[in-house]
Amino acid sequence: MEHGHEHHHHGHHHHHDHGDAAEVASLRGIYRISIALNLAFVLVETGVGLWKGSLGLLSDAGHNLSDVFSLVLALIAFRLAASHSTRTFTYGYRKGSILISLLNAVILLVAVGAILLESIHKLRHPAAIDGGAIAWTAGVGIVVNGLTAFLLMKHRKKDINTRGAFLHMATDTLVSAGVVVSGIVIALTGWSAIDPLIGIVIAVVILFSTWHLLSESIRMSMDAVPGHIDPDDIKQMMEATPGVRSIHHLHIWPISTTETALTAHLVVSGQADAESIVHRIKQLLREHGIGHATLETEREGHSCADGSDGSC
Repeated sequence: MEHGHEHHHHGHHHHHDHGDAAEVASLRGIYRISIALNLAFVLVETGVGLWKGSLGLLSDAGHNLSDVFSLVLALIAFRLAASHSTRTFTYGYRKGSILISLLNAVILLVAVGAILLESIHKLRHPAAIDGGAIAWTAGVGIVVNGLTAFLLMKHRKKDINTRGAFLHMATDTLVSAGVVVSGIVIALTGWSAIDPLIGIVIAVVILFSTWHLLSESIRMSMDAVPGHIDPDDIKQMMEATPGVRSIHHLHIWPISTTETALTAHLVVSGQADAESIVHRIKQLLREHGIGHATLETEREGHSCADGSDGSC
């Protein structure tokens, strides 16, 4: 069926929330430094944990190892999010960054399960522990985790993987503080049961901090509207544009953890300049964090919203 009054606009404006190249290079550098720092700490903490038989240290080292893995994954995701399109992957490998955030959340949940099981076992079969060594080692952890969290802090709002990494490191700083407390208590009182109890508290803290990351990752992997975008606001903003009569077939979904796409059919008034309306709406969408917009315009009275045309 022919539509004499229809205009099709399928423009894509490639807008990357990572900002300029200097910021991208800076974040990559931060990831590399963080990975090296945390890996070195994991090795030290594991060694002392095995030597002194501390579950608090070993569970913290296990969690720190999952953090190293999450930092590596976040660095990979960062590269995937910047990948170029290919003939078969027309959005590049950007969606991989969402799958990585989901994998990250699952790894954290597995770590929680392992810590809980070991802590319960340790409560049933308590053993003597050197509180001083635990406190000193975890004290180093506060410095390492705190520094990493500080480095990631200013970048956390731009990407769910960076936010996840920041969350891991900030949680770990608190966790290390908890282990220091348990080490001091053991050194002063000899009450070694506090070690597995701190392990259980650590697991609960990780579980709470992971839940939002997990739910947001699942939502994004199912092409739900990203959490920072309100679809009703977007629709109202588009409908409020002069010349637009109505909007239908509106879809908003994440291309990667940092980029969002939108498609919509706009019904425009008979006298309106469709080209300038599309240009104006795309400009507004970019301001709201939607950099990939495909907009199709239909003249009022020739709209396919009423279902008169089977192709719509």
